[in-house]
Amino acid sequence: MARLLKREINFLKYRKAFFIIAATLILIALVALPVRGLNFGIEFVGGSSVDFKDTGAITEEQMRDAFVSAGSEAPIVQSTTSTQDGTRGFIVRIAETDPQVTNEIKAQVAAAFGLDIASIEVNIVGPGWGQQVTRTSAIAFIVAIALIIIYIAIRFEYKMGVTAVLTLIHDLVIILGVYAILGREVTPNVVAALLTIMGYSLYDTVVVFHRINDNLATTANHSFMTVANHSVNQVFTRTINTTLTSLIPVLAMLFFGGETLRDFAFAMAIGLVLGSYSSIALASPFYAIWKQREPKYKKLAGKYGEGLDEFTVAEQLGS
Repeated sequence: MARLLKREINFLKYRKAFFIIAATLILIALVALPVRGLNFGIEFVGGSSVDFKDTGAITEEQMRDAFVSAGSEAPIVQSTTSTQDGTRGFIVRIAETDPQVTNEIKAQVAAAFGLDIASIEVNIVGPGWGQQVTRTSAIAFIVAIALIIIYIAIRFEYKMGVTAVLTLIHDLVIILGVYAILGREVTPNVVAALLTIMGYSLYDTVVVFHRINDNLATTANHSFMTVANHSVNQVFTRTINTTLTSLIPVLAMLFFGGETLRDFAFAMAIGLVLGSYSSIALASPFYAIWKQREPKYKKLAGKYGEGLDEFTVAEQLGS
């Protein structure tokens, strides 16, 4: 066998380690979710959002204590910075949905710090609206996953569809686990980011699957595991480049954007990295193991071995 033009990374050789890492991260997330719970924003559970501008040297702890003293239980205080003049402020989310009670709390807090009450904005979301947002978000996820399975089953095969969905679930569960551990608020912006992440993750996975199909059509003297590993190597650089070019603007939003952009960017940053990783370390080896059990590829594995052999120079030039 001719020598390789370049040395390939033996990704699938470490599939057991990848599976252990994935199982560990999912286990941590599944423990964190019921133990710490998700911190849903008022858009989901109802409540009031009080927006303070130009608060000077007031600290988060002082603002939290002021709300507690005014009668609000467990206020969520988030510091903000104006993109126009750089002044500091706060967004405080409380459980109260009664406008009169919320305005009384706002007035007491403003008086405690000597703030102009006219500059304080209040947004109230009722529990009915929160239930509607939760319901529509759940429907969006279910429809998205169903369409993914249908598309890949038609375009490729059902095994690829199932593998892609399992990979997506892996990514989403870990992201939600991160939110539970850190206590970050889950807002509609986060839901939008999760739906966007599904698209990015699916793209990376489909690119690998498409390359595997192309290589199978022109290769008959290697095991399926070898073809899959070669395919991953072919798209690896493309995946890294795509991820980096997408991640740079997301990080810019995360570090320099306003609070709304940061909510979106935080989930996106985690999802982009996870999506690229899982398409290579989870989707590809899982699919390869599943396919290699089919009679046709089981026979090839028996002939060429279940391990990973090398592609010849001619084969690599043809790819």
